[in-house]
Amino acid sequence: MTISVGDQLPEGKLTESIEFDAETGCPANPQPHDVITETRGKKIIIFGVPGAYTPLCSAEHLPGYVEYADQLKAKGVDEIWCMAVNDAFVMASWGKDQHATNKVRMMADGSAIYTKALGLDRDLTAGGMGIRCFRFAMLVDDGIVKYLGVEGSGEFHASKAETLLELV
Repeated sequence: MTISVGDQLPEGKLTESIEFDAETGCPANPQPHDVITETRGKKIIIFGVPGAYTPLCSAEHLPGYVEYADQLKAKGVDEIWCMAVNDAFVMASWGKDQHATNKVRMMADGSAIYTKALGLDRDLTAGGMGIRCFRFAMLVDDGIVKYLGVEGSGEFHASKAETLLELV
């Protein structure tokens, strides 16, 4: 069952790597974060992408949130999370390449466990990508979903940073 507006976020963990090895420049020390604990008492935008480094995600989706992060935060958003079914090392590298540091938290759901708990999983095995998440965005206030925009194939409006900027 897909999460809906008014629902409490399900329990689960997402992983984040914010450290980089000084010698190699590679991400290091990924840490799991409890979603319920991390969202308690905060207004958070969580947006999901089918995959790090994929064309639309890299050209528009993540860059939009990086560009509008300060404006979203000025309107009361405490944090912005980018979630994908990728590992924490890939998410950290992608975030670094996209200049998301201190603007967007790059949250990994490497095995799609949290994506499935949200009911936002999709099977892209035929295209060689395996189980991924739908492109989506949600506004969460103290763990409760206040807005949810899920995109269909080829769509990109309901989850754009500009759309969320109008809502907060």
